[in-house]
Amino acid sequence: MTGGVPPEHERLLDELRRHLAVDRSENTVRAYLGDVRSLLSYLAEAGRAVAELDVAALRGWLARLHDQGAGRATMARRVAAARVFTDFLHRGGVLAQNPGPRISAPRAHRTLPRVLAEDEAAAALASEAADREEDAAPTALRRRAVVEVLYGTGIRVAELCALDLDDVDRERSTLRVFGKGGKERVVPVGAPALAAVERWLAEGRPRVATAASGPAVFLGVRGGRLGTRTARRDVHDHMAAAGTDIAPHGLRHSAATHLLNGGADLRSVQEILGHASLSSTQIYTHVSIERLTSTYNQAHPRA
Repeated sequence: MTGGVPPEHERLLDELRRHLAVDRSENTVRAYLGDVRSLLSYLAEAGRAVAELDVAALRGWLARLHDQGAGRATMARRVAAARVFTDFLHRGGVLAQNPGPRISAPRAHRTLPRVLAEDEAAAALASEAADREEDAAPTALRRRAVVEVLYGTGIRVAELCALDLDDVDRERSTLRVFGKGGKERVVPVGAPALAAVERWLAEGRPRVATAASGPAVFLGVRGGRLGTRTARRDVHDHMAAAGTDIAPHGLRHSAATHLLNGGADLRSVQEILGHASLSSTQIYTHVSIERLTSTYNQAHPRA
């Protein structure tokens, strides 16, 4: 038995992994599989077969997790994972009926993302902040390019690390990005970000590249493709030098909010960010409205 799951369930988990990987991110797949593994362990302890999974079993599993102190957001994710799993089993003929839709998830508290004000972003990306170290060092050039691209395009850190040289279209000022589930999209990239990338490619990348580097745009100090952990550290280091604690994903939030503030329509921002659902993008309208309301309350004589 592996992790509380009988050996015969491992095959089922492998099949589910392949099913999820078609249109979900690696992190989501990993989280859902962990949740399903927990559910299967619960069934095994109760002496019940997968074909006997019903609403009562699902509620019993969720009640145990709640009693163990799982938070609201975690519970919501586990309900989502359970629904995906029961749908998978129902479609595969393992379950005669799908009990998933009959369980409800607690409403997660939706917190507005931390974003930079536009003047904060401009200050953080000013050359004075970027050049406190030797600006010719490969790591400094890469760090500048990473921050510029993340803010200038709104792409995810993992998408940035996956960029290859032929994904950069200098003539059209665009990047080809492969997002969640391998979905391809083309996003515009601004002149400052493109200039930072070109400088990295001309002056930084050749100094760390090796015969085994391959086509990756961004490389680590040993010549391999830049990892997401190092890319995030690049952002933290740059932002700390600029006097702000914005997180890497905060640059994506900031880019989306500033696009909307500048007049971009919601659908266009959805396309740029690679959101499958418009509802994922709509949170940024709340950010913009919150800032607009704050400005109004401070400035309007009859506020």
